[in-house]
Amino acid sequence: MNQEIADTAAQLGSGVHNFTALLSSTARGARLARLLAADKLAAWGLPCEAATQVVAELAANAATHGRLPGRSFRLTLYVVGDCLRIEVTDTRGDRLPQMRMASEEDAESGRGLFLVEAFAERWGVAEGRFPRKTVWAELRLT
Repeated sequence: MNQEIADTAAQLGSGVHNFTALLSSTARGARLARLLAADKLAAWGLPCEAATQVVAELAANAATHGRLPGRSFRLTLYVVGDCLRIEVTDTRGDRLPQMRMASEEDAESGRGLFLVEAFAERWGVAEGRFPRKTVWAELRLT
């Protein structure tokens, strides 16, 4: 498994925490992203249930829709003040996330972004240097 973890969970005087992990674009990599996020948030003493759900959805999307053979995705978590920002970057900048329409309710998949929207204060997509994109979500910790 292509896993390179750079843990810079530095606790600075300003209450800033950050963590980055490069994970394989597989179901196993997506699961590991969720577990690492839960572990890191617990170590920081922060609530993690909603955040791990968001990480699980974004990582699963990266492993499913953002996958290119031999390419990894990056999970980044950082906290500034009372805001947790979750970022998942993959190498399929040509495939932007889309929420399913109401007429597609019978679909077996595709509703993960509704969970992200429900838990996050706000979320979006930032297009990076081609071919990358970053899907991010911000959660209030108060």
